[in-house]
Amino acid sequence: MAPTTPDTNQRTAGELLPLVGGAGNITSVAHCMTRLRLGVRDRARVQDDAVRAHPAVLGVVEDGDTYQIVLGPGRAARVTRWFGQLVEAAPVTVSATAPGTVPVTADALAERGAALRADRTQRNATPFKRLLRRIAAVFVPLIPALIGCGLIAGLNGLLVNSGRLPGITPALGAMASAFLALLAVFVGVNTAKEFGGTPVIGGAVAAVVVFPGVTEISAFGQRLSPGQGGVLGALGAALLATAIERWCRRWVPESVDVLLTPTLTILLTGLVTVYGLMFVAGEVSSAIGRGADLLLASTGAFAGLVLGGLFLPLVMLGLHQALIPLHTTLIDQQGYTVLLPVLAMAGAGQVGAAIAVFVRLRGNRTIRATIRSALPAGFVGVGEPLIYGVSLPLGRPFVTACVGGAAGGAFVGLFSMLGTKVGSTAIGPSGWALFPLVQGNRGFGVTVAVYGGGLVVGYLAGFLTTYFFGFTSQSLKELNTDPAPDPDPTPEPARA
Repeated sequence: MAPTTPDTNQRTAGELLPLVGGAGNITSVAHCMTRLRLGVRDRARVQDDAVRAHPAVLGVVEDGDTYQIVLGPGRAARVTRWFGQLVEAAPVTVSATAPGTVPVTADALAERGAALRADRTQRNATPFKRLLRRIAAVFVPLIPALIGCGLIAGLNGLLVNSGRLPGITPALGAMASAFLALLAVFVGVNTAKEFGGTPVIGGAVAAVVVFPGVTEISAFGQRLSPGQGGVLGALGAALLATAIERWCRRWVPESVDVLLTPTLTILLTGLVTVYGLMFVAGEVSSAIGRGADLLLASTGAFAGLVLGGLFLPLVMLGLHQALIPLHTTLIDQQGYTVLLPVLAMAGAGQVGAAIAVFVRLRGNRTIRATIRSALPAGFVGVGEPLIYGVSLPLGRPFVTACVGGAAGGAFVGLFSMLGTKVGSTAIGPSGWALFPLVQGNRGFGVTVAVYGGGLVVGYLAGFLTTYFFGFTSQSLKELNTDPAPDPDPTPEPARA
């Protein structure tokens, strides 16, 4: 991928804005690690083909009411900043694509992938999956801080273990730990914002969970401890506060609303939190931690096989969003999540499968060009272009990609059974991008080696199963006929 500059990112934002209907068609602008996430008023005004054809766009994903443009790590945040400024200022009209660029797509696969995305969007329009998306929206904005603090924690650990720079390691430790210590407050703010409450009130009730003074309170015959219940307690407290606040807004007279509504909301929610929610959420959080450890310690290879093999289908169904609070709970409780490295093996299987497709379809320039452009992003954990542009529309390669993910997951899970934990201090990255964030109980070198070994196993298993079982003889013959016209045809001589 070519390097970008601020001017390039600004130009990309300006070029994408008219393609999604202009500033007047945008209701919200946000981003995660790899995607520009837009709320749009009128979906019909979005020019899908032009967006996908833009040189900076790796793919497009529709998830409920959000239109997500995959731009890749780093670029997504920079383009989002410029995009938000353009939306706030005024609609900007610029060229849709950079001069001289020709979109590289495999038309038949793109159409099939678009149909699969549309079908997934329709199936995801259930109350349960909408709830999962809203809960995911609470945690997604926290990912950049989790990544930054996780990297600083890893650097600090290396310095402490090596005995270097003892004067700076306490400061690094404070930087890495402060956000996690107050993670519940940020969860409360985002929960209230997402579910229609006042963000600062959500943060206020969630702050009770981490307040040191709760040690003076007893619930269910036990003394409370700061942080008991973690992010789940904060999530529950903020949801309750939002419900109480909305009830108050309906019934409290306007003349005293500014006094009574926040007071009643914080008072009632706070009492329920300290005398119920913290204890219950603490038990649930502890059970999640024990369950994850027990799962991988006792049935690690089998659990890794299942988790790594089923993660891509979970993504297709939108059910992977239910795992985000689990990851965050494990990070808050143990310092890292042991589930993410196993699930990341699904991306390795996808990459291996794509390489096999590239090798087998030597006669199809369009599919190979699509893989060539999407593969670098796949190596760093951005799998949507390969999934929707290659493996899922082809059918069998999607199944063999899942086999590759299962093999990589089983490899990492096997080492968990043998006593070597591999975790991630943040959520969001996968593939090669996860290397700086891995952490375990055997030292950084061993942990990186196990994770890297899992990726290699996933690549190889995805490649081999796709190479030998990814195509029927008939489909191989059909797909090796390039449907694309000669890009520089020589005109035939005129007939007499």
